[in-house]
Amino acid sequence: MRQIQNLRIVGTGLIGTSIALRAGQSGMKVELADSDLSTLNLARDLLAPYLLDVQGTNLIDLVIIATPPMAAFEVLIAEFERNPKAIFIDIGSVKTNLVHKVEGLSALKQRFLGTHPMAGRESAGASAAQADLFEGRAWILTPTETTSSEIIEVVAGFVSLMGATPYQMSPYKHDEVLAYISHLPQILSTSLSATILDSQEDVSLAGQGLRDMVRIAGSDGELWSEILRENQQAVLQALEGFEGKLSELRAAILNSNNNSIVEVFKSGNMGRALVSGKHGAKPRNYEYLLIVIKDEPGALSKLFNECASIGANIEDLSIEHSPGQFTGLITLAFSPEDANKVRAHLESHDWKVHQR
Repeated sequence: MRQIQNLRIVGTGLIGTSIALRAGQSGMKVELADSDLSTLNLARDLLAPYLLDVQGTNLIDLVIIATPPMAAFEVLIAEFERNPKAIFIDIGSVKTNLVHKVEGLSALKQRFLGTHPMAGRESAGASAAQADLFEGRAWILTPTETTSSEIIEVVAGFVSLMGATPYQMSPYKHDEVLAYISHLPQILSTSLSATILDSQEDVSLAGQGLRDMVRIAGSDGELWSEILRENQQAVLQALEGFEGKLSELRAAILNSNNNSIVEVFKSGNMGRALVSGKHGAKPRNYEYLLIVIKDEPGALSKLFNECASIGANIEDLSIEHSPGQFTGLITLAFSPEDANKVRAHLESHDWKVHQR
């Protein structure tokens, strides 16, 4: 399999710079480009140990287009003329339109593969970049019928080096899925924040629920305007579905219909359960054990060792503990089989165990 040694990244925002940092730490040399010189200079300073010293058309193995979606195709054409022997990928949130344009160019389409890392932060730009941004995340590849198996293999290997897990789907399916799992949540968070602003109410007493809902409302409007316009059809379909649920709940509240309200919440519970599954896998039917632990050194490791001693795999965990409190509460998620086994084992060893 072809090994990526030198790569060129066009666009030094959060994603482009994070890729560069991880690539540099993995032993690759990086060439950076950006139309914004201040952003480019910051990225170059961060990447100083990993920058490619010599420029040349035969040096670059992989070109990554990390620009906003509207600029991606023009940049891709220019980069193909510059490095015709390289492999090309993009990292944009919308795929169908770009892939359709590339498919009209016989030479380029043989060397291009659309991709999308499912990672990000509330903060944007090179200053927010992290080498471990993609660790444990999904990274979607969108090959077409003309994409060679060699290019898919090389790009999948690169994605794995980034710490991510590669998944494949068609460009159209990608845009359809992203409308629900990325674009609609952004719209809802932004709209909720704008509604709060319009209400002019004092939100200083807000708890964690509101903070969770508005976490991504600080996103860049110019970038998201491009994304939403590029994926217009799929986004409108997702919005229509949401508006239907919202109207259903509104009518139930208006009519004081308890059963209808409860049914909407039950649907929400089931939807949340789907999101709780690990990326790329079918959601697991977890059982949750609530275990009281003492606030003392080694208490957690002792609990984990007890689970390991009977071969039980902890799928997830959360800890509740207040300063000065002598005990804490840890919630462990297990498969139903492991949950029963762990509970019986821990109770036989005098642990205080409750089931949620």
